[in-house]
Amino acid sequence: MVKGFVFIGIVFFVCQGVVAQQKFWNEKTLLVPWRLPLVADKSTVSYIDLDGDGDPDALKTTVMDGIPVMWIDDDDDMKYGDLEGDQDNDCLLIDRNKDGLFAGPSDLSVDWTDTNDDGIADIQLVVQNGSPDARNFFDWKSDFMYIIDWGERDGIQNFINWNDLLLGAWEHDGHSNFYTDYHGNTLFLKMHASSFRINDFHYNWENPFIFFDEDNDGLTEMAIRLVDTPNFRPKKDAAPDPRFDSIDSERDVIYMKKIDWTSIAWDLDNDNGQGNQFDYDMNIRFSGEGFDYSDQMHKFKNLNGLADADKYFYDARWRHSDYLVYPDQTVAYDKIFKQGKWNFCWFVFDEDDDCNRWERVELYEPKSLWKIGAEKGGLDNNPQADAVGDRGEFDTDNSGQGKLYIAPFDGRLHLFGAEWGAWRIDRNASDFQGYGGIYPPAKLPERLIKDPEKWATIRYSDLNNNGFLDCIEYDLDGDSIFEEKVSIWDLGIDDRVPVIETGKSNYKDMVGIFSQLTENIWQKAVDVISVAKNSGVSPNWYAFLQHPRTMNERYEYGFWLTFYLYKDMCHVALLNNDANLKHRLDVAYYSGNWSLLKDK
Repeated sequence: MVKGFVFIGIVFFVCQGVVAQQKFWNEKTLLVPWRLPLVADKSTVSYIDLDGDGDPDALKTTVMDGIPVMWIDDDDDMKYGDLEGDQDNDCLLIDRNKDGLFAGPSDLSVDWTDTNDDGIADIQLVVQNGSPDARNFFDWKSDFMYIIDWGERDGIQNFINWNDLLLGAWEHDGHSNFYTDYHGNTLFLKMHASSFRINDFHYNWENPFIFFDEDNDGLTEMAIRLVDTPNFRPKKDAAPDPRFDSIDSERDVIYMKKIDWTSIAWDLDNDNGQGNQFDYDMNIRFSGEGFDYSDQMHKFKNLNGLADADKYFYDARWRHSDYLVYPDQTVAYDKIFKQGKWNFCWFVFDEDDDCNRWERVELYEPKSLWKIGAEKGGLDNNPQADAVGDRGEFDTDNSGQGKLYIAPFDGRLHLFGAEWGAWRIDRNASDFQGYGGIYPPAKLPERLIKDPEKWATIRYSDLNNNGFLDCIEYDLDGDSIFEEKVSIWDLGIDDRVPVIETGKSNYKDMVGIFSQLTENIWQKAVDVISVAKNSGVSPNWYAFLQHPRTMNERYEYGFWLTFYLYKDMCHVALLNNDANLKHRLDVAYYSGNWSLLKDK
Protein backbone atom coordinates (compact mmCIF):
# COMPACT_ATOMS: atom_id res chain seq x y z
CA MET A 1 0.00 0.00 0.00
CA VAL A 2 2.76 2.41 0.88
CA LYS A 3 4.70 1.61 -2.30
CA GLY A 4 1.56 2.09 -4.34
CA PHE A 5 0.85 5.36 -2.64
CA VAL A 6 4.40 6.57 -3.24
CA PHE A 7 4.21 5.53 -6.86
CA ILE A 8 0.95 7.37 -7.36
CA GLY A 9 2.39 10.44 -5.71
CA ILE A 10 5.43 10.39 -7.97
CA VAL A 11 3.26 10.04 -11.06
CA PHE A 12 1.13 12.96 -9.89
CA PHE A 13 4.20 15.07 -9.32
CA VAL A 14 5.55 14.24 -12.75
CA CYS A 15 2.17 14.94 -14.32
CA GLN A 16 2.05 18.25 -12.53
CA GLY A 17 5.44 19.07 -13.98
CA VAL A 18 4.28 18.14 -17.46
CA VAL A 19 1.15 20.26 -17.12
CA ALA A 20 3.27 23.25 -16.19
CA GLN A 21 5.10 22.92 -19.51
CA GLN A 22 2.11 22.17 -21.73
CA LYS A 23 0.87 24.65 -24.29
CA PHE A 24 -2.42 26.43 -23.68
CA TRP A 25 -5.34 24.01 -24.07
CA ASN A 26 -7.02 25.94 -26.95
CA GLU A 27 -3.84 26.80 -28.82
CA LYS A 28 -4.17 25.80 -32.47
CA THR A 29 -7.29 23.68 -31.89
CA LEU A 30 -10.19 23.82 -34.33
CA LEU A 31 -12.35 25.69 -31.82
CA VAL A 32 -12.82 29.46 -31.95
CA PRO A 33 -9.68 31.05 -30.41
CA TRP A 34 -11.35 33.72 -28.31
CA ARG A 35 -8.31 34.77 -26.31
CA LEU A 36 -4.55 35.12 -26.40
CA PRO A 37 -3.10 31.81 -25.15
CA LEU A 38 -1.93 31.90 -21.56
CA VAL A 39 1.76 31.39 -20.90
CA ALA A 40 3.03 27.81 -20.97
CA ASP A 41 5.59 28.37 -18.22
CA LYS A 42 5.31 30.86 -15.35
CA SER A 43 9.08 31.16 -15.26
CA THR A 44 8.97 33.04 -18.55
CA VAL A 45 7.03 35.90 -16.94
CA SER A 46 9.02 38.95 -15.83
CA TYR A 47 7.81 42.21 -14.32
CA ILE A 48 8.98 45.82 -14.70
CA ASP A 49 8.34 48.59 -12.18
CA LEU A 50 8.60 51.73 -14.29
CA ASP A 51 7.66 54.33 -11.69
CA GLY A 52 9.36 52.83 -8.62
CA ASP A 53 6.17 52.51 -6.59
CA GLY A 54 6.70 48.86 -5.72
CA ASP A 55 4.20 47.29 -8.09
CA PRO A 56 4.72 46.25 -11.71
CA ASP A 57 3.76 48.50 -14.62
CA ALA A 58 4.68 46.06 -17.38
CA LEU A 59 4.77 42.30 -17.86
CA LYS A 60 6.92 40.47 -20.40
CA THR A 61 6.64 36.83 -21.42
CA THR A 62 6.34 34.59 -24.47
CA VAL A 63 3.38 32.71 -25.90
CA MET A 64 2.86 30.02 -28.49
CA ASP A 65 6.16 29.31 -30.24
CA GLY A 66 8.24 31.73 -28.23
CA ILE A 67 6.55 34.88 -29.52
CA PRO A 68 7.46 37.81 -27.23
CA VAL A 69 4.57 39.74 -25.71
CA MET A 70 4.40 42.69 -23.34
CA TRP A 71 1.52 44.03 -21.30
CA ILE A 72 1.58 47.73 -20.34
CA ASP A 73 -0.48 48.49 -17.22
CA ASP A 74 -2.02 51.90 -17.89
CA ASP A 75 -4.25 52.00 -14.81
CA ASP A 76 -1.66 50.80 -12.28
CA ASP A 77 -3.53 47.73 -11.03
CA MET A 78 -1.08 45.01 -12.13
CA LYS A 79 0.29 42.70 -9.41
CA TYR A 80 3.26 40.43 -9.12
CA GLY A 81 2.09 36.93 -9.98
CA ASP A 82 -0.27 38.09 -12.76
CA LEU A 83 0.09 36.00 -15.92
CA GLU A 84 -1.35 38.71 -18.20
CA GLY A 85 -2.75 42.22 -18.16
CA ASP A 86 -6.44 43.08 -18.18
CA GLN A 87 -8.85 44.28 -20.86
CA ASP A 88 -10.05 47.54 -19.33
CA ASN A 89 -7.10 49.96 -19.39
CA ASP A 90 -4.06 47.93 -20.47
CA CYS A 91 -2.12 47.61 -23.70
CA LEU A 92 -0.94 44.35 -25.26
CA LEU A 93 2.09 44.30 -27.55
CA ILE A 94 2.94 41.22 -29.64
CA ASP A 95 6.23 40.97 -31.50
CA ARG A 96 4.85 38.72 -34.22
CA ASN A 97 8.03 38.60 -36.29
CA LYS A 98 10.32 38.19 -33.25
CA ASP A 99 12.62 41.00 -34.36
CA GLY A 100 12.95 42.43 -30.86
CA LEU A 101 10.70 45.42 -31.59
CA PHE A 102 7.23 45.97 -30.16
CA ALA A 103 4.54 47.80 -32.19
CA GLY A 104 6.90 47.78 -35.17
CA PRO A 105 6.63 46.39 -38.70
CA SER A 106 4.53 43.21 -38.91
CA ASP A 107 3.55 43.46 -35.23
CA LEU A 108 0.15 43.38 -33.52
CA SER A 109 -0.90 45.67 -30.67
CA VAL A 110 -4.21 45.95 -28.79
CA ASP A 111 -5.02 48.86 -26.49
CA TRP A 112 -8.12 48.97 -24.25
CA THR A 113 -9.63 52.10 -22.67
CA ASP A 114 -12.30 52.30 -19.98
CA THR A 115 -13.59 55.84 -20.24
CA ASN A 116 -15.95 55.78 -17.25
CA ASP A 117 -14.04 53.52 -14.82
CA ASP A 118 -16.74 50.83 -14.69
CA GLY A 119 -14.26 48.03 -15.38
CA ILE A 120 -15.44 47.50 -19.00
CA ALA A 121 -13.48 48.94 -21.89
CA ASP A 122 -15.51 51.32 -24.03
CA ILE A 123 -12.74 51.73 -26.62
CA GLN A 124 -10.43 49.17 -28.17
CA LEU A 125 -7.66 50.06 -30.61
CA VAL A 126 -6.11 47.33 -32.75
CA VAL A 127 -2.85 48.26 -34.48
CA GLN A 128 -1.86 45.62 -37.01
CA ASN A 129 1.24 46.76 -38.84
CA GLY A 130 2.47 45.55 -42.18
CA SER A 131 5.73 45.80 -44.02
CA PRO A 132 7.67 49.10 -43.94
CA ASP A 133 7.92 48.78 -47.73
CA ALA A 134 4.14 49.14 -48.19
CA ARG A 135 3.97 52.81 -49.18
CA ASN A 136 2.09 55.28 -51.37
CA PHE A 137 -1.31 53.62 -51.04
CA PHE A 138 -3.59 51.63 -48.74
CA ASP A 139 -1.88 48.61 -47.20
CA TRP A 140 -4.70 46.09 -46.96
CA LYS A 141 -2.62 43.85 -44.68
CA SER A 142 -2.49 46.62 -42.09
CA ASP A 143 -5.20 47.91 -39.78
CA PHE A 144 -5.46 50.87 -37.44
CA MET A 145 -8.93 50.36 -35.99
CA TYR A 146 -10.83 51.78 -33.03
CA ILE A 147 -14.03 50.11 -31.80
CA ILE A 148 -16.08 52.55 -29.69
CA ASP A 149 -19.10 51.29 -27.81
CA TRP A 150 -21.51 54.23 -27.52
CA GLY A 151 -24.57 52.19 -26.58
CA GLU A 152 -24.65 48.83 -24.85
CA ARG A 153 -21.26 48.86 -23.08
CA ASP A 154 -21.22 45.09 -23.48
CA GLY A 155 -17.47 44.58 -23.69
CA ILE A 156 -17.68 43.13 -27.22
CA GLN A 157 -15.07 44.70 -29.48
CA ASN A 158 -12.92 43.49 -32.37
CA PHE A 159 -12.33 39.83 -33.08
CA ILE A 160 -8.75 38.65 -33.31
CA ASN A 161 -7.92 35.15 -34.47
CA TRP A 162 -5.44 34.33 -31.72
CA ASN A 163 -4.33 31.14 -33.46
CA ASP A 164 -2.87 33.23 -36.26
CA LEU A 165 -2.50 36.53 -34.35
CA LEU A 166 -4.50 38.29 -37.06
CA LEU A 167 -7.43 40.69 -36.95
CA GLY A 168 -10.51 38.79 -38.18
CA ALA A 169 -13.11 41.55 -38.36
CA TRP A 170 -15.17 39.65 -40.97
CA GLU A 171 -15.36 36.27 -39.19
CA HIS A 172 -18.80 35.20 -38.04
CA ASP A 173 -21.10 32.47 -36.81
CA GLY A 174 -23.79 31.35 -39.24
CA HIS A 175 -24.71 33.73 -42.05
CA SER A 176 -24.06 37.04 -40.35
CA ASN A 177 -23.50 36.84 -36.60
CA PHE A 178 -20.21 38.70 -36.75
CA TYR A 179 -17.78 38.32 -33.87
CA THR A 180 -16.66 41.93 -34.16
CA ASP A 181 -19.10 44.38 -32.57
CA TYR A 182 -21.06 45.57 -35.59
CA HIS A 183 -24.23 44.77 -33.66
CA GLY A 184 -26.32 47.33 -31.80
CA ASN A 185 -25.15 50.85 -31.01
CA THR A 186 -21.47 51.02 -31.75
CA LEU A 187 -18.99 52.57 -34.19
CA PHE A 188 -15.49 52.12 -35.44
CA LEU A 189 -12.73 54.24 -36.96
CA LYS A 190 -10.25 52.58 -39.30
CA MET A 191 -7.33 53.06 -41.64
CA HIS A 192 -5.46 50.44 -43.66
CA ALA A 193 -1.92 51.57 -42.95
CA SER A 194 0.83 50.77 -40.48
CA SER A 195 0.87 53.15 -37.53
CA PHE A 196 4.33 54.43 -38.37
CA ARG A 197 3.06 55.69 -41.76
CA ILE A 198 0.24 57.84 -40.35
CA ASN A 199 0.78 61.55 -39.72
CA ASP A 200 -2.13 62.44 -37.39
CA PHE A 201 -3.85 59.83 -35.22
CA HIS A 202 -6.78 62.09 -34.33
CA TYR A 203 -8.30 61.34 -37.75
CA ASN A 204 -9.05 58.18 -39.74
CA TRP A 205 -10.10 56.97 -43.18
CA GLU A 206 -13.41 55.31 -42.20
CA ASN A 207 -14.26 58.06 -39.76
CA PRO A 208 -16.54 56.65 -38.55
CA PHE A 209 -18.64 53.63 -39.43
CA ILE A 210 -21.72 53.98 -37.19
CA PHE A 211 -24.24 51.27 -36.28
CA PHE A 212 -27.68 51.99 -34.87
CA ASP A 213 -29.95 49.67 -32.89
CA GLU A 214 -33.27 51.42 -33.36
CA ASP A 215 -35.46 48.95 -31.45
CA ASN A 216 -33.07 47.99 -28.63
CA ASP A 217 -32.91 44.32 -29.59
CA GLY A 218 -29.11 44.22 -29.66
CA LEU A 219 -29.06 44.09 -33.47
CA THR A 220 -28.32 46.76 -36.07
CA GLU A 221 -31.09 48.28 -38.19
CA MET A 222 -29.18 51.16 -39.76
CA ALA A 223 -25.55 51.94 -40.62
CA ILE A 224 -23.72 55.06 -41.79
CA ARG A 225 -20.26 55.01 -43.34
CA LEU A 226 -18.23 58.23 -43.54
CA VAL A 227 -14.89 58.34 -45.35
CA ASP A 228 -12.02 60.83 -45.28
CA THR A 229 -9.96 59.74 -48.28
CA PRO A 230 -6.32 60.33 -47.30
CA ASN A 231 -3.53 61.76 -49.38
CA PHE A 232 -0.49 59.51 -49.86
CA ARG A 233 3.09 60.65 -50.30
CA PRO A 234 3.88 60.56 -54.01
CA LYS A 235 6.21 57.90 -55.34
CA LYS A 236 9.77 58.96 -55.96
CA ASP A 237 9.23 59.43 -59.68
CA ALA A 238 5.96 61.36 -59.21
CA ALA A 239 5.47 65.09 -58.87
CA PRO A 240 6.16 66.29 -55.30
CA ASP A 241 3.30 67.23 -52.98
CA PRO A 242 4.09 70.27 -50.78
CA ARG A 243 1.71 68.99 -48.08
CA PHE A 244 4.37 66.46 -47.10
CA ASP A 245 7.24 68.94 -46.86
CA SER A 246 6.65 69.73 -43.19
CA ILE A 247 6.26 66.18 -41.87
CA ASP A 248 8.63 63.33 -41.15
CA SER A 249 9.76 61.48 -44.27
CA GLU A 250 8.46 58.24 -42.74
CA ARG A 251 4.90 59.57 -42.52
CA ASP A 252 3.19 59.17 -45.86
CA VAL A 253 -0.54 59.29 -44.94
CA ILE A 254 -2.28 62.66 -44.50
CA TYR A 255 -6.00 63.00 -43.84
CA MET A 256 -7.91 65.75 -45.63
CA LYS A 257 -10.25 66.43 -42.68
CA LYS A 258 -13.21 66.25 -45.06
CA ILE A 259 -15.81 63.53 -45.47
CA ASP A 260 -15.87 62.95 -49.24
CA TRP A 261 -17.68 59.59 -49.41
CA THR A 262 -20.64 58.39 -47.41
CA SER A 263 -23.33 55.73 -47.46
CA ILE A 264 -26.46 55.00 -45.46
CA ALA A 265 -28.01 51.53 -45.12
CA TRP A 266 -31.51 50.71 -43.82
CA ASP A 267 -33.13 47.46 -42.73
CA LEU A 268 -36.55 48.71 -43.78
CA ASP A 269 -38.60 45.68 -42.74
CA ASN A 270 -36.57 45.14 -39.55
CA ASP A 271 -36.43 41.40 -40.15
CA ASN A 272 -33.02 40.75 -38.67
CA GLY A 273 -32.84 38.11 -35.97
CA GLN A 274 -31.27 34.79 -35.08
CA GLY A 275 -29.59 33.32 -38.15
CA ASN A 276 -30.17 36.59 -40.01
CA GLN A 277 -28.45 39.16 -37.82
CA PHE A 278 -27.84 41.56 -40.71
CA ASP A 279 -30.43 42.16 -43.42
CA TYR A 280 -30.12 45.63 -44.93
CA ASP A 281 -32.60 46.33 -47.71
CA MET A 282 -31.57 49.67 -49.17
CA ASN A 283 -28.47 51.83 -49.48
CA ILE A 284 -27.69 55.35 -50.68
CA ARG A 285 -24.19 56.59 -51.47
CA PHE A 286 -22.89 60.14 -51.95
CA SER A 287 -19.45 61.23 -53.19
CA GLY A 288 -17.96 64.65 -53.81
CA GLU A 289 -16.41 67.56 -51.98
CA GLY A 290 -18.38 66.55 -48.91
CA PHE A 291 -18.06 68.50 -45.67
CA ASP A 292 -15.39 69.59 -43.21
CA TYR A 293 -15.51 67.80 -39.87
CA SER A 294 -12.37 69.13 -38.16
CA ASP A 295 -14.50 70.70 -35.42
CA GLN A 296 -15.95 67.33 -34.32
CA MET A 297 -13.60 66.68 -31.39
CA HIS A 298 -14.30 63.92 -28.85
CA LYS A 299 -12.16 63.86 -25.72
CA PHE A 300 -11.89 60.58 -23.83
CA LYS A 301 -10.77 59.94 -20.28
CA ASN A 302 -7.91 57.39 -19.95
CA LEU A 303 -7.16 57.34 -23.69
CA ASN A 304 -3.55 58.45 -23.10
CA GLY A 305 -1.09 55.64 -22.40
CA LEU A 306 1.68 55.35 -19.80
CA ALA A 307 4.49 57.59 -21.05
CA ASP A 308 7.17 55.69 -19.09
CA ALA A 309 6.56 52.71 -21.38
CA ASP A 310 7.25 54.60 -24.60
CA LYS A 311 10.81 53.28 -24.75
CA TYR A 312 9.47 49.80 -25.56
CA PHE A 313 7.56 50.99 -28.65
CA TYR A 314 8.86 51.22 -32.19
CA ASP A 315 6.57 54.24 -32.52
CA ALA A 316 4.55 55.31 -29.48
CA ARG A 317 2.79 58.34 -30.99
CA TRP A 318 -0.59 56.58 -31.19
CA ARG A 319 -0.47 56.08 -27.43
CA HIS A 320 -0.61 59.78 -26.69
CA SER A 321 -3.87 61.28 -27.81
CA ASP A 322 -6.69 62.17 -25.47
CA TYR A 323 -9.16 63.02 -28.24
CA LEU A 324 -10.39 61.78 -31.61
CA VAL A 325 -12.05 63.79 -34.39
CA TYR A 326 -15.09 62.35 -36.17
CA PRO A 327 -18.79 63.13 -36.76
CA ASP A 328 -20.59 60.95 -34.22
CA GLN A 329 -23.98 59.25 -34.17
CA THR A 330 -25.79 62.44 -33.14
CA VAL A 331 -24.69 64.60 -36.09
CA ALA A 332 -23.61 62.33 -38.95
CA TYR A 333 -26.99 61.95 -40.70
CA ASP A 334 -27.76 65.68 -40.65
CA LYS A 335 -24.30 66.64 -41.85
CA ILE A 336 -24.62 64.32 -44.84
CA PHE A 337 -27.80 66.00 -46.07
CA LYS A 338 -27.41 69.56 -44.76
CA GLN A 339 -23.70 70.25 -45.18
CA GLY A 340 -22.47 67.75 -47.76
CA LYS A 341 -21.61 69.00 -51.24
CA TRP A 342 -21.97 65.92 -53.39
CA ASN A 343 -21.24 65.27 -57.04
CA PHE A 344 -23.44 62.20 -57.43
CA CYS A 345 -25.78 59.85 -55.61
CA TRP A 346 -26.19 56.11 -56.13
CA PHE A 347 -29.00 53.93 -54.83
CA VAL A 348 -29.38 50.17 -54.46
CA PHE A 349 -32.25 47.98 -53.25
CA ASP A 350 -31.80 44.32 -52.36
CA GLU A 351 -34.82 43.01 -54.24
CA ASP A 352 -34.14 39.33 -53.54
CA ASP A 353 -33.53 40.03 -49.83
CA ASP A 354 -30.36 37.94 -49.57
CA CYS A 355 -27.92 40.54 -48.23
CA ASN A 356 -26.22 39.49 -44.99
CA ARG A 357 -23.39 42.00 -45.04
CA TRP A 358 -22.55 43.96 -41.91
CA GLU A 359 -22.01 47.34 -43.56
CA ARG A 360 -24.45 47.89 -46.44
CA VAL A 361 -26.12 46.52 -49.51
CA GLU A 362 -23.12 46.80 -51.83
CA LEU A 363 -23.89 49.31 -54.54
CA TYR A 364 -24.18 48.63 -58.22
CA GLU A 365 -22.16 51.00 -60.39
CA PRO A 366 -23.40 52.90 -63.48
CA LYS A 367 -21.58 50.64 -65.90
CA SER A 368 -22.47 48.01 -68.50
CA LEU A 369 -25.75 46.13 -68.17
CA TRP A 370 -24.37 43.01 -69.79
CA LYS A 371 -20.87 42.60 -68.38
CA ILE A 372 -20.78 40.54 -65.21
CA GLY A 373 -18.09 39.71 -62.67
CA ALA A 374 -15.91 41.46 -60.14
CA GLU A 375 -14.01 44.36 -61.71
CA LYS A 376 -15.27 43.44 -65.18
CA GLY A 377 -16.93 46.80 -65.90
CA GLY A 378 -20.56 45.87 -65.29
CA LEU A 379 -23.18 46.90 -62.77
CA ASP A 380 -21.64 44.45 -60.30
CA ASN A 381 -18.12 45.77 -60.86
CA ASN A 382 -17.51 46.02 -57.12
CA PRO A 383 -16.23 42.62 -55.89
CA GLN A 384 -18.53 42.87 -52.86
CA ALA A 385 -21.69 43.38 -54.94
CA ASP A 386 -24.17 40.63 -55.78
CA ALA A 387 -23.79 39.62 -59.42
CA VAL A 388 -27.57 39.66 -59.81
CA GLY A 389 -30.58 40.27 -57.58
CA ASP A 390 -30.27 43.97 -56.76
CA ARG A 391 -31.72 47.14 -58.29
CA GLY A 392 -29.38 50.09 -58.77
CA GLU A 393 -30.26 53.66 -59.78
CA PHE A 394 -27.89 56.51 -60.57
CA ASP A 395 -28.19 60.26 -60.13
CA THR A 396 -24.91 61.23 -61.77
CA ASP A 397 -25.15 64.95 -60.92
CA ASN A 398 -26.91 64.66 -57.54
CA SER A 399 -29.78 66.75 -58.84
CA GLY A 400 -32.17 64.84 -56.56
CA GLN A 401 -29.97 65.21 -53.45
CA GLY A 402 -30.74 61.71 -52.26
CA LYS A 403 -34.51 62.17 -52.16
CA LEU A 404 -36.78 59.23 -52.91
CA TYR A 405 -40.26 58.63 -54.28
CA ILE A 406 -42.74 55.79 -54.73
CA ALA A 407 -43.26 55.13 -58.42
CA PRO A 408 -46.81 54.35 -59.57
CA PHE A 409 -45.66 51.70 -62.03
CA ASP A 410 -44.38 49.31 -59.34
CA GLY A 411 -45.21 50.91 -56.00
CA ARG A 412 -41.53 50.77 -54.97
CA LEU A 413 -38.96 53.27 -53.73
CA HIS A 414 -36.88 54.92 -56.43
CA LEU A 415 -34.13 57.52 -56.43
CA PHE A 416 -35.34 61.01 -57.35
CA GLY A 417 -33.05 62.59 -59.92
CA ALA A 418 -31.73 59.29 -61.25
CA GLU A 419 -31.10 59.41 -64.99
CA TRP A 420 -31.29 55.65 -65.22
CA GLY A 421 -31.18 52.41 -63.30
CA ALA A 422 -31.45 48.66 -63.69
CA TRP A 423 -32.66 45.60 -61.84
CA ARG A 424 -30.85 42.35 -62.44
CA ILE A 425 -33.49 39.83 -61.44
CA ASP A 426 -32.51 36.84 -59.31
CA ARG A 427 -35.96 35.35 -58.78
CA ASN A 428 -34.72 32.45 -56.65
CA ALA A 429 -32.12 34.41 -54.64
CA SER A 430 -29.50 31.89 -55.74
CA ASP A 431 -26.66 34.32 -56.50
CA PHE A 432 -25.24 36.31 -53.62
CA GLN A 433 -21.80 37.42 -52.56
CA GLY A 434 -21.99 37.33 -48.78
CA TYR A 435 -18.77 36.63 -46.95
CA GLY A 436 -15.96 34.13 -47.37
CA GLY A 437 -14.96 34.16 -51.02
CA ILE A 438 -13.13 37.48 -51.10
CA TYR A 439 -11.74 37.59 -47.56
CA PRO A 440 -8.67 35.87 -46.10
CA PRO A 441 -7.91 33.19 -45.14
CA ALA A 442 -10.41 31.79 -47.68
CA LYS A 443 -9.57 34.43 -50.28
CA LEU A 444 -10.16 33.15 -53.78
CA PRO A 445 -9.36 34.70 -57.16
CA GLU A 446 -13.09 34.95 -57.80
CA ARG A 447 -16.36 35.25 -55.92
CA LEU A 448 -17.56 32.42 -53.77
CA ILE A 449 -20.78 32.09 -55.79
CA LYS A 450 -20.26 31.52 -59.51
CA ASP A 451 -21.66 34.36 -61.59
CA PRO A 452 -24.61 33.33 -63.80
CA GLU A 453 -24.29 33.26 -67.57
CA LYS A 454 -27.81 34.64 -68.14
CA TRP A 455 -30.14 36.80 -66.10
CA ALA A 456 -33.27 38.87 -66.62
CA THR A 457 -32.89 42.66 -66.66
CA ILE A 458 -35.28 45.57 -66.31
CA ARG A 459 -33.87 48.97 -67.23
CA TYR A 460 -35.40 52.28 -66.08
CA SER A 461 -34.78 55.68 -67.68
CA ASP A 462 -35.85 59.29 -67.16
CA LEU A 463 -36.33 60.38 -70.76
CA ASN A 464 -37.94 63.76 -70.01
CA ASN A 465 -35.32 64.68 -67.38
CA ASN A 466 -37.78 65.68 -64.69
CA GLY A 467 -36.25 63.47 -62.02
CA PHE A 468 -38.78 60.64 -62.29
CA LEU A 469 -38.21 57.40 -64.20
CA ASP A 470 -40.66 57.20 -67.07
CA CYS A 471 -39.38 54.47 -69.42
CA ILE A 472 -39.17 50.77 -68.57
CA GLU A 473 -37.47 48.17 -70.78
CA TYR A 474 -37.58 44.40 -70.30
CA ASP A 475 -35.12 41.65 -71.18
CA LEU A 476 -36.77 38.72 -69.45
CA ASP A 477 -35.11 35.92 -71.44
CA GLY A 478 -31.57 37.09 -70.71
CA ASP A 479 -30.40 37.48 -74.31
CA SER A 480 -29.27 41.10 -73.68
CA ILE A 481 -31.93 42.38 -76.09
CA PHE A 482 -34.90 44.32 -74.70
CA GLU A 483 -38.03 42.72 -76.09
CA GLU A 484 -40.40 45.33 -74.66
CA LYS A 485 -40.22 49.07 -74.01
CA VAL A 486 -42.92 51.06 -72.22
CA SER A 487 -43.20 54.84 -71.97
CA ILE A 488 -45.24 56.12 -69.04
CA TRP A 489 -45.98 59.38 -70.84
CA ASP A 490 -47.09 57.64 -74.01
CA LEU A 491 -49.73 55.89 -71.91
CA GLY A 492 -51.01 59.26 -70.75
CA ILE A 493 -49.72 58.78 -67.19
CA ASP A 494 -48.05 61.61 -65.28
CA ASP A 495 -44.85 60.23 -63.75
CA ARG A 496 -44.59 63.01 -61.18
CA VAL A 497 -45.42 62.03 -57.59
CA PRO A 498 -44.64 63.45 -54.13
CA VAL A 499 -40.97 63.32 -53.16
CA ILE A 500 -39.72 61.88 -49.87
CA GLU A 501 -37.26 64.17 -48.07
CA THR A 502 -34.77 61.50 -47.04
CA GLY A 503 -32.64 63.98 -45.09
CA LYS A 504 -35.62 64.92 -42.92
CA SER A 505 -36.76 61.32 -42.37
CA ASN A 506 -35.47 59.31 -39.44
CA TYR A 507 -35.33 55.52 -39.30
CA LYS A 508 -38.86 55.25 -37.90
CA ASP A 509 -40.16 57.41 -40.75
CA MET A 510 -38.47 55.25 -43.37
CA VAL A 511 -39.82 52.05 -41.82
CA GLY A 512 -43.31 53.56 -41.81
CA ILE A 513 -43.00 54.52 -45.47
CA PHE A 514 -41.84 51.03 -46.43
CA SER A 515 -44.56 49.39 -44.36
CA GLN A 516 -47.26 51.48 -46.05
CA LEU A 517 -45.97 50.97 -49.58
CA THR A 518 -45.74 47.22 -48.91
CA GLU A 519 -49.38 47.13 -47.86
CA ASN A 520 -50.28 49.13 -50.97
CA ILE A 521 -48.40 46.67 -53.17
CA TRP A 522 -50.21 43.77 -51.56
CA GLN A 523 -53.62 45.41 -51.82
CA LYS A 524 -52.92 46.07 -55.48
CA ALA A 525 -52.21 42.34 -55.91
CA VAL A 526 -55.54 41.52 -54.25
CA ASP A 527 -57.27 43.87 -56.69
CA VAL A 528 -55.52 42.24 -59.65
CA ILE A 529 -56.66 38.79 -58.52
CA SER A 530 -60.25 40.05 -58.69
CA VAL A 531 -59.72 41.61 -62.11
CA ALA A 532 -58.07 38.43 -63.42
CA LYS A 533 -60.92 36.26 -62.22
CA ASN A 534 -63.47 38.53 -63.88
CA SER A 535 -61.51 38.39 -67.13
CA GLY A 536 -61.36 34.60 -67.13
CA VAL A 537 -57.67 34.32 -66.19
CA SER A 538 -57.11 31.93 -63.30
CA PRO A 539 -54.93 33.21 -60.42
CA ASN A 540 -54.79 29.69 -58.95
CA TRP A 541 -51.58 28.99 -60.83
CA TYR A 542 -49.93 31.45 -58.45
CA ALA A 543 -51.17 30.00 -55.19
CA PHE A 544 -47.67 30.10 -53.69
CA LEU A 545 -47.49 33.87 -54.14
CA GLN A 546 -50.91 34.38 -52.55
CA HIS A 547 -49.77 33.37 -49.06
CA PRO A 548 -46.98 35.67 -47.83
CA ARG A 549 -45.85 35.26 -44.22
CA THR A 550 -43.65 38.30 -43.66
CA MET A 551 -43.53 41.94 -44.65
CA ASN A 552 -40.82 41.26 -47.19
CA GLU A 553 -42.83 38.43 -48.74
CA ARG A 554 -45.84 40.75 -49.04
CA TYR A 555 -43.57 43.25 -50.76
CA GLU A 556 -42.01 40.68 -53.06
CA TYR A 557 -44.96 38.35 -53.71
CA GLY A 558 -47.33 41.27 -54.18
CA PHE A 559 -45.18 42.69 -56.95
CA TRP A 560 -44.75 39.37 -58.75
CA LEU A 561 -48.37 38.32 -58.38
CA THR A 562 -49.44 41.60 -59.97
CA PHE A 563 -46.86 41.30 -62.73
CA TYR A 564 -47.64 37.69 -63.63
CA LEU A 565 -51.40 38.21 -63.75
CA TYR A 566 -51.00 41.45 -65.70
CA LYS A 567 -48.86 39.68 -68.32
CA ASP A 568 -51.33 36.75 -68.49
CA MET A 569 -54.23 39.11 -69.12
CA CYS A 570 -52.21 41.01 -71.73
CA HIS A 571 -51.51 37.73 -73.51
CA VAL A 572 -55.20 36.88 -73.64
CA ALA A 573 -56.03 40.37 -74.91
CA LEU A 574 -53.48 40.02 -77.71
CA LEU A 575 -54.81 36.56 -78.62
CA ASN A 576 -58.24 38.12 -78.96
CA ASN A 577 -56.88 41.08 -80.94
CA ASP A 578 -58.36 43.35 -78.28
CA ALA A 579 -56.02 46.34 -78.49
CA ASN A 580 -58.33 48.44 -76.35
CA LEU A 581 -58.18 45.95 -73.47
CA LYS A 582 -54.41 45.70 -73.84
CA HIS A 583 -54.12 49.48 -73.57
CA ARG A 584 -56.40 49.61 -70.54
CA LEU A 585 -54.35 46.86 -68.88
CA ASP A 586 -51.15 48.81 -69.53
CA VAL A 587 -52.63 51.98 -68.09
CA ALA A 588 -53.93 50.15 -65.01
CA TYR A 589 -50.58 48.44 -64.40
CA TYR A 590 -48.27 51.44 -64.93
CA SER A 591 -50.54 53.86 -63.08
CA GLY A 592 -51.13 51.39 -60.25
CA ASN A 593 -54.85 52.09 -60.53
CA TRP A 594 -56.64 48.77 -61.04
CA SER A 595 -60.01 50.31 -60.28
CA LEU A 596 -59.97 51.26 -63.97
CA LEU A 597 -60.64 47.59 -64.73
CA LYS A 598 -62.20 46.27 -61.56
CA ASP A 599 -65.66 44.78 -62.02
CA LYS A 600 -65.65 45.58 -65.74
